[in-house]
Amino acid sequence: MIVESAFQGSKVFERGGPYIELYKASGRDAKRDERLNTSGMLIGFEFLGRNFPLEPKTAFYDWLYIRALVENPHFADQLDRYRGFTDIAFNPKRSINCQARSAALYQAFKNRPDASRIFQDWDWYFKLISDHSKPSFSNGTDSDHQLSLLL
Repeated sequence: MIVESAFQGSKVFERGGPYIELYKASGRDAKRDERLNTSGMLIGFEFLGRNFPLEPKTAFYDWLYIRALVENPHFADQLDRYRGFTDIAFNPKRSINCQARSAALYQAFKNRPDASRIFQDWDWYFKLISDHSKPSFSNGTDSDHQLSLLL
């Protein structure tokens, strides 16, 4: 299954979805399926019988991408040759998901002592990224902003 097809096919809208038949489509065809534009507001994701939230915004896509790397170690091992990632096709005006970000997350997580749990357990992964996706403020001012790092 292609990551993009799994992502598009897992979308749940006000008036439809998930459209699991898109799992078998090419990534390009899945993205262009008209139902994705005519089924109302996106309200979440459903994949393999489990519901996934919309927030944090890239969590579900990153999870799918990371899981694809875990299931295809020959691709994951190739990432070790690089120190950084970029996605020339990424357009922030049209999308929030970025393959380069997902690959970088995988690389960042893979050497953690809890890597296998992060890669296998959505709840653990979700808690980790949710706890670190919201900046904390000691007294509510921008000058006191403390950024929590994932690593």
